[in-house]
Amino acid sequence: MRKNKNKRQPAKRKAASQTQNSKRPCSDSPKRTENPQLTPFEIFFKEIEKFSKLHMKDRDRVQEILQSMQKAGSKTLQVISDFDMTLTRFEYNGKRCPTCHNILERSDAISSDCKKKLQELLDKYYPIEIDSTLSVEEKLPLMVEWWTKAHELLVNQKIKKAGLAKAVKDSEAKLRDGYQYFFDHLNEHSIPLLIFSAGIGDILEEVIRQTEVFHPNVKVISNYMDFDESGVLKAFKGELIHIYNKKEGALLNTGHFQELRTRTNVLLLGDSLGDLNMADGVQDMENILKIGFLNDKVEERKQSYLDSYDIVLIKDETLDVPNAVIRFLTE
Repeated sequence: MRKNKNKRQPAKRKAASQTQNSKRPCSDSPKRTENPQLTPFEIFFKEIEKFSKLHMKDRDRVQEILQSMQKAGSKTLQVISDFDMTLTRFEYNGKRCPTCHNILERSDAISSDCKKKLQELLDKYYPIEIDSTLSVEEKLPLMVEWWTKAHELLVNQKIKKAGLAKAVKDSEAKLRDGYQYFFDHLNEHSIPLLIFSAGIGDILEEVIRQTEVFHPNVKVISNYMDFDESGVLKAFKGELIHIYNKKEGALLNTGHFQELRTRTNVLLLGDSLGDLNMADGVQDMENILKIGFLNDKVEERKQSYLDSYDIVLIKDETLDVPNAVIRFLTE
């Protein structure tokens, strides 16, 4: 396996699971139609409203935010995004796609007994994570318990660093359709992309490296593995990052946000209510547009997402709407 040596150079070979369709800016977005009686913004907004999976509680507020962000210019923009089930697909052909943890859990690096125990943890804690009747305060200790137990099981497997690339390559992980335009366009316009994940950073980086979109503008905050001198997993580094403590994680990384102090406009992408706090470390923020992917338990959670996110995308496996937004903001 070619060593990365911390250089963000794309791999020479793409993951087999990615399709060429992802190279298109938007997989099925409406074509831009000119109307001399409409302003460019009015044309753009009419276009995004054509997406059948897009929902907004306050259309006027979204318009106001977008107009203000465009007026400020792309040099004031930064993008902050979750990874699992936000930049990656939730399902493909009716089958759930793996998260970063799932990629490792389903690989040859894990024993059958460990896989069984990890599945039992998933069956127990995932319904709690998405239960709209429970408060964050009620979920918090249970999420810590879940992640801690899962990491302990993984450490006991003596996973080898050299096997991570193969685990990703052999997996069914898929970035959302339109991913290449999303990553490439942000990089071409020097717009910082912060990926904030409760997953496994080493696996996350390998996914975007194998799809050739790990550009210099990308920074990842996640749970990273700590390997011994022989390349065997011995622990996880630093404080545990889980779905409901991203606010604390953001505040601990104030150095990153200090470097971006002129980037006062934020496009935030997430798939859970816990993701809403990812931008709490941004200094002197002027505008934030929050786009939420609602992938599962739609009827039970739709209202809470509409109350929390500016734009909600229901069962949308593409990055078409975020791509339309960043294209508009960089024109």
